[in-house]
Amino acid sequence: MIATDEASPLTRLQIVLVIVALACGGFAIGTGEFAIMGLLPDVASSFAVTTPQAGYVISAYALGVVVGAPIIAIAGAKSSRRTLLLILMAVFTVGNLASAVAPGFVSFIVLRFLSGLPHGAYFGVSALVAASLVPLDQRARTVGYVMLGLTGATLVGTPIMALFGQYLSWRVMFFAVGLISALTVTLIWIYLPRDKPSESASVVKELVAFTHPQVLLTLTLAATGFGGMFAIFSYIAGTATEVANMSVGMIPLIMVLFGIGMNVGNVVGSKLADINLMGTIGGMLVFNIVVMTMFSLTASSAWMLCTSVFLIGCTFAAGPAVQTRLMDVASAGQTLAAASMHSAFNIANALGAWLGGLAIAWGYGFASTGYVGAFLSFIGLFVFAASVMLERRDNAPQGSPVLAPARQK
Repeated sequence: MIATDEASPLTRLQIVLVIVALACGGFAIGTGEFAIMGLLPDVASSFAVTTPQAGYVISAYALGVVVGAPIIAIAGAKSSRRTLLLILMAVFTVGNLASAVAPGFVSFIVLRFLSGLPHGAYFGVSALVAASLVPLDQRARTVGYVMLGLTGATLVGTPIMALFGQYLSWRVMFFAVGLISALTVTLIWIYLPRDKPSESASVVKELVAFTHPQVLLTLTLAATGFGGMFAIFSYIAGTATEVANMSVGMIPLIMVLFGIGMNVGNVVGSKLADINLMGTIGGMLVFNIVVMTMFSLTASSAWMLCTSVFLIGCTFAAGPAVQTRLMDVASAGQTLAAASMHSAFNIANALGAWLGGLAIAWGYGFASTGYVGAFLSFIGLFVFAASVMLERRDNAPQGSPVLAPARQK
């Protein structure tokens, strides 16, 4: 539980306001991360580079997430969570406002890398704070409420900011994200109570988390199990136009369907996780395999493609469950483990996009990305099974046989 300076526990209204403040930061981060994907041609035109070269800014941001999450979590091990959240969001604010006025392409890439550094640590610490405010049987859904900021960004923030960027300038998008981030700093400052750093926290204890097999297995599960979503989503425009023969004007509708699916999955999945955490994770991996295979088999139908896209968005239901699982198995290294969840998520992004691209380049077509996603989910299911078996072995009474000996005649 978060150790606050308040003499009495927070009221229900205060908890809601804290969650809203944390979700606001998730909305800013999600909008900044995803909206730029639809504005790469405009970025390329501004800096006189090709669109594929402009894509380096996305890679730079993802690299910042992967690098920043563990480093910041270790550096802030002895800091109060409120202070750490304020610093992280302040850095993100400055990074986006500076990105809006970047004078050159190289400086823009550097600024996107710096903007990505707070991403993973912010979501990790936010999840820990949210979970600490409620009883154990409500942790996953509360983490899911914070994640609504991220999933809401795919549904509302990304299309709106992309529209502003197209009609005004991509720089306006980053300026707006900077303002939302500044609002988050204000809300956290006002509504999140001051907390005392844990006296037992240390860098060594945070690092020890990575020696726990269950932490490594859960992060591996996230890096593979979420990869399928990105394998498909990265090339969804090509699949829609080349395979389903849909018009380019239908792409925004597909993006909205994906965003709706993510929000539905986030809400439903977080509630299921509070009922049965491991059952939710395993069930969603099986769901991934079925839905992504269906995507490849039916991609030529526009109606089935739209249905599959919605269902693939729903696979985000595993997100709150995996984040909560990490908090359970990390012991004293919760901050590092929780922050590393988003490093794993961005590794899944890179891995899925890379393997999906290879399948297309080898001549299997855009629809093959569904099979790639199903394969990655199968690997995630294998890792999940290993985690369950290891946990059962560790929890078995010492000296008890796995199988009862045969009765002697």
